[in-house]
Amino acid sequence: MSAASRAPTIPTPEPSVNAPCAGAAALRVAFAGTPVFAARALQAIGDAGFTVVLVLTQPDRPAGRGLQPQPSPVKQLAQRCGWALQQPRGLRLDGRWAEDAAVAQAALQAARPDVLVVAAYGLLLPRWVLELPRLGCLNIHASLLPRWRGAAPIQRAIEAGDACTGITLMQMDEGLDTGDIVAAEALRIGAQETAGALHDRLAALGAQMVVRTLCAAAQGQAWSRQPQPAEGATYAHKIDKAEAIIDWTQPAAVLARRVRAFDPVPGTVTTLEAAPLKVWAAYAEAETGAAEAGPGTVLTADERGIRVQTGDGVLVLTEVQRAGGRRLPVAAFLRGMALTPGTRLGQAA
Repeated sequence: MSAASRAPTIPTPEPSVNAPCAGAAALRVAFAGTPVFAARALQAIGDAGFTVVLVLTQPDRPAGRGLQPQPSPVKQLAQRCGWALQQPRGLRLDGRWAEDAAVAQAALQAARPDVLVVAAYGLLLPRWVLELPRLGCLNIHASLLPRWRGAAPIQRAIEAGDACTGITLMQMDEGLDTGDIVAAEALRIGAQETAGALHDRLAALGAQMVVRTLCAAAQGQAWSRQPQPAEGATYAHKIDKAEAIIDWTQPAAVLARRVRAFDPVPGTVTTLEAAPLKVWAAYAEAETGAAEAGPGTVLTADERGIRVQTGDGVLVLTEVQRAGGRRLPVAAFLRGMALTPGTRLGQAA
């Protein structure tokens, strides 16, 4: 059965992953990850009592108005907990960052991990990393593999209109998200759910699943492995900022999904009077609109929403943001700026 055709199973509430599990301290866990999604799993692993012997995360990146180097959420957590930390720029021993890789290799060898847990790390793992831990490398991936391999599985699932997604625990190999499936659980995607909200639910599920799997391993239960189905593979390309620009010639249903998929990052944007206007919430209306109105034309604007003609149907904007302003419900936005029917948004001809 392909991942796309699996029936969704809604996970039942589980005991808190904060409670230590039997034998956890005996399992030596290394961890590789960078964003909040990964930090949630690392926190759960530590709270469950596992011995975290080494944490790998991306180097600090410039962020904020001052573009000062900022530590990743995983680095911040590791420092608070006093765990050994490495931030290599690369892991290939024969690559551009070979010196960094050699230092990381020495640290991993000295740490003697039983398993390396990986979640949204951002670097490909070469063979020497995959083969170093006794139990190999276990990846937490936010989709039902083989659907949505790659960098942006949460956003692409919403954008595509998938009814469900989920978490796959995968025994890593040298391919891109091609390893054997260790466990998989599905979550339904809410009709109006944003990528941010779905991210948080998937992060919680991933933390539960990896702790449960590690607890079994700590008690001597080897996890089972199943090859990924040959059919149903899709690739979740990284979100390009150019995709965030609303193309009003697209169908309203497509644009509504994209608005949800790109909230909070990078956000969808159009222009109003040559100035950027971010669209944070919108829905596709059943009405087809006005045939004579070109895509991007405002049909009506009131406290219920800004109705905009698209290439197929009407998109109703309900939360927007002007440059330098705050996210506002349309009713509040219109109190500060009149918007008359016939106004054109974006660059649609």
